[in-house]
Formats: sequence, C-alpha cells, structure tokens
Amino acid sequence: MTAFIVLGAGYGVLMRSKGVGWAWPGVMSLLIFAGSMQFVAADLIASGASLLSTALMTLMVNFRHIFYGVSMLEKYKNTGARKPVLIFGLCDETFSLVCSADMPEEVSLKDYYLFVTLLDISYWVAGSFLGGLLGGALAFNAEGVDFAMTALFTVIFVEQWEGAKEHLPALTGLALSLLSLLLFGPANFLIPALLLIAAALSAERRLIERRARDAG
Repeated sequence: MTAFIVLGAGYGVLMRSKGVGWAWPGVMSLLIFAGSMQFVAADLIASGASLLSTALMTLMVNFRHIFYGVSMLEKYKNTGARKPVLIFGLCDETFSLVCSADMPEEVSLKDYYLFVTLLDISYWVAGSFLGGLLGGALAFNAEGVDFAMTALFTVIFVEQWEGAKEHLPALTGLALSLLSLLLFGPANFLIPALLLIAAALSAERRLIERRARDAG
C-alpha cells in the first residue's frame, strides 16, 4: 500500500507538472492501470505524440506482461468471474506477490489472487488522485520522479533473487539485457532483449527440470 500510494502520488504530481487537470491522473490509473507506461505517457502527452507512436511505445514498455500472463496461466485457470479482473490488474508488484504466495491450506488461493489484485489497483488509483490534488495545491519540483519505477523494479528484482533457489534465469536476463542495450541502443533494446530472454529461459527451464529429475 505504501509503495503504490507513494508511486501513484508521484505519477499524479508528474502529470500535473505537464499541465494535466487534477482528476486525469486518477482516471487514467483506473482505466489504464499501466504503471511504468503511465509515467512514460506523461511525456508523450506533453510532447503531443501521435497515436501510432503512443501505441508502439506502449507495446515496447508493456511487452513484458506477455511473459507474466503466460507464467500465470496455470494459477489463474478456473478462476471464473475473477479472471477478467486478474488479467486487467496483473502488474509487476501483483505478479511478485502472487507467484511467490505460500498460503495456509484453509485460504482460497483464487480469492487471495483477487483481493491482492483489487487492493493493488485501489492503492494505485488512490495515490494518483492524491498526487493530482497535491500537485495543484503545492509547489513541487517533479525532476527525477519518474525514476521511482526504476527503483521499484530494482527492489522487486532483489526480493525475487533472495527468494529464489535458482539464480541462473536472473543472471541470464541481466546479461541479455546488457547485450541488447549495447547492440541496439537505449531506444530500441527492449523488445530484442525480451525475445532473447524468452528463448533462453525456455531452454534453461528444460535444463533446470532435468537437474531436478537427476537430483531426485
């Protein structure tokens, strides 16, 4: 809750600094719920970017959600009326909480997934409205606010690293991301990196499963 409200407020302040009305950050968070893409959208709106440019940028920034979705197919299977909400609300933080869930037997995992998702959405929307209000009422220097998402992703990575027994996938992701950055540059490395990571992780998964079978 603390992280989402603070980040959402930062987003609201950033949007107000671009001349957007106080309510629009909260409305965008409620209808879009795209986290890091919303930070990018602040600059796109301010620069008058075309619809095509915005669509392509959204695809690149949120392309990682494809891998989140694929990895959650089994967990979200047979969730009934909950599924549309679970799909809409699947973001980095929700994914981190859901994929590492270790609940007691008496707790319904499907309800746990739903309430985590709904709470995360509500925190983000509330923070965005709060930032929209504060950004208009108080004077803020919004420089560097968008770095909050980078900091959050770093924390998520560290938590996943500490909770995982196998670190090869994480090291692979880092190595291929750096390689793509060197080869394609900061503006174009994201999609090539994700495609390379997907191919590498698919091969590594078979290797890890083989190791587990041999050890068993």
